[in-house]
Amino acid sequence: MLAIRTQRRQVLRGARALATTSTKEPYVVISKQAGVTTLRMNRPKQLNGWTFPMMQELRAKLTECQQDPDTSVCIITGTGKYYCAGVNLSSMIKPMHPAKLHELIRSQNQSLFDMFLNFPKPIIAAIQGPAIGASVTSATLCDAILCSETATFSTPFHRLGVPPEGCSSVNFPRFMGDSNAERMMGDEAWVPTAKEAVEIGLAEKVVSDSELLQSAQELGETWIAAGKQRALPHGGDAALLDKLKHVNAEESSLLADAFTSEKFLEGQRSFLASKGKTGPAAVFSLVKMTRPLWGQMLPPPYEKSGKE
Repeated sequence: MLAIRTQRRQVLRGARALATTSTKEPYVVISKQAGVTTLRMNRPKQLNGWTFPMMQELRAKLTECQQDPDTSVCIITGTGKYYCAGVNLSSMIKPMHPAKLHELIRSQNQSLFDMFLNFPKPIIAAIQGPAIGASVTSATLCDAILCSETATFSTPFHRLGVPPEGCSSVNFPRFMGDSNAERMMGDEAWVPTAKEAVEIGLAEKVVSDSELLQSAQELGETWIAAGKQRALPHGGDAALLDKLKHVNAEESSLLADAFTSEKFLEGQRSFLASKGKTGPAAVFSLVKMTRPLWGQMLPPPYEKSGKE
């Protein structure tokens, strides 16, 4: 009887686990129409922030699109009021040896943007609502950015005490000029609206929220009819792709240095304290105070090669 009851409990636990798994919403929802595949980030309560599981699933879906003969164009969009709140650091950074953490930050950041750089088919970023940080810079690695009237573009690198990432140190000045690039990435931390993004050359077109996905679908079908091949924005070529991969590798190393710097730690402490999050702020304060000790276990700061 004991063996039967034990087996019955195991079956029930398995059934509950299966039910939980089967009803869990996917991180990325995929749909297909007329050769255009849409990947919709699907964590609206978390503002579609890029946690490690979200990035894993997005990578898997892009790989699926790459290998799918019925996909000629890919659209990336979000669910809810936000396109994406950027990378959720708290979901990725865990207590570990400082050198190992430094390498994790470097490799994950480089891999994230290489995922876009290496994708062989045309991509459209359909941005509804706010896009922040890495979700903005990765969108500039797509072939076109369409946005709804509620879209905004935020790259708060200076406030966070981190350097540019996602090839933005090259792409932003290339797309919108040095002045506008500095406004977005510097101490002003300018956040362009959808209309302003089109005016400065960051986005291609602005439409209403209700028209965004249909407009992206129509653009994708137009590209298919014209036989458009994957090209980096604004006339990219093989030489530019090689340069951007090099820039991404350098930016990722510099970003890892910054994330383990006193300036970044103080920025996080100050930001959390301003939001009334005294507990997490105290943690960053302690980490900053002890940095002279654990900082000795970090690799030497990265030095740019000067390669153009």
